[in-house]
Amino acid sequence: MFTGLEFGVGSGEALLVTGRNGAGKSSLLRVLAGLVRIGGGDLSLAGGEPEKTLPEQAHYLGHLDALKPSLTVMENLDFWTRYLGGQGAPQSALATVGLAALAELPAAYLSAGQRRRLSLARLVSVRRPIWLLDEPVSALDREAQAMLAGLMQQHLSAGGMIIAATHGPIGIDQTKELRLGGAP
Repeated sequence: MFTGLEFGVGSGEALLVTGRNGAGKSSLLRVLAGLVRIGGGDLSLAGGEPEKTLPEQAHYLGHLDALKPSLTVMENLDFWTRYLGGQGAPQSALATVGLAALAELPAAYLSAGQRRRLSLARLVSVRRPIWLLDEPVSALDREAQAMLAGLMQQHLSAGGMIIAATHGPIGIDQTKELRLGGAP
């Protein structure tokens, strides 16, 4: 899948993974998240919690939102918070992403942007040092993009790392870039 690929991301850094459609951006994030087995080579995490694997220390937000339509907004976030071992308050996370007023609404009734914001609430509800984001601004309006940029900047300022697969800017400055697949 990948040959000759080498990169590093340090504390407080963001790496944008770019390239044409089908270049392997999402696949790379899935490998880092432990969803796809690495075929060869080395994948290592220096620092962090030595007893945990890289996937256990990362949030993976795919381009599809992992929500159960019949559960309410709060029930969805509460499930993910408990499943991922979070200590945060789901209600506070919903307020952060602008969904507190919709806490009792079934997720089936959310717009695409609201579903994305609900997925982003997991980043707030469960603290993890590494964020793996696949097209993070997809379906978000300008206000929600600015909110996400603020969350990402806070995460980086606290020493977190972000690796984001994207076709365009994500609203934060001073990012590194890894281009897959060469020139289009």
